[in-house]
Amino acid sequence: MNKMKQEIEKLYLLLIEAWNNRSAKGMAELFAVDGEMIGFDGSLVTGKDDIFDHLDPIFRDHPTAAFVTKIKNVRFLGSETAILRAIVGMVPPGKTDINPNVNAHQTLTAINVKGDWRIVLFQNTPAQFHGRPEFVEAMSDELRQVLK
Repeated sequence: MNKMKQEIEKLYLLLIEAWNNRSAKGMAELFAVDGEMIGFDGSLVTGKDDIFDHLDPIFRDHPTAAFVTKIKNVRFLGSETAILRAIVGMVPPGKTDINPNVNAHQTLTAINVKGDWRIVLFQNTPAQFHGRPEFVEAMSDELRQVLK
């Protein structure tokens, strides 16, 4: 299981790297043909081609912030399916600290297709913690440790 866990973590980190490199193609290629992505704003995109079409203008037209991430756990639902959960913050262009207003929980569900792990669902959920600013600060502090 340890090797499989490393493969899932690598898949996720490749997704984060592709985002940070502003590569719509790099992100889309990591998904299964019918994979789904739910964005920070709640938008749902299905299929590798549509994921590319959704991300490409974002990277082309907007100065996106870089993710700082910490993997919290990887769980297997048998030998062919895994769920990874992580927390993320974003460092805006030209800044050195995360913006706590856009911290998020990320969940990646992957399947093994003929020995190749692919994303079937990636969800990026805002971590607003309404009315509980101490939770926002705790998450931000945890992510700042990754920055060091």
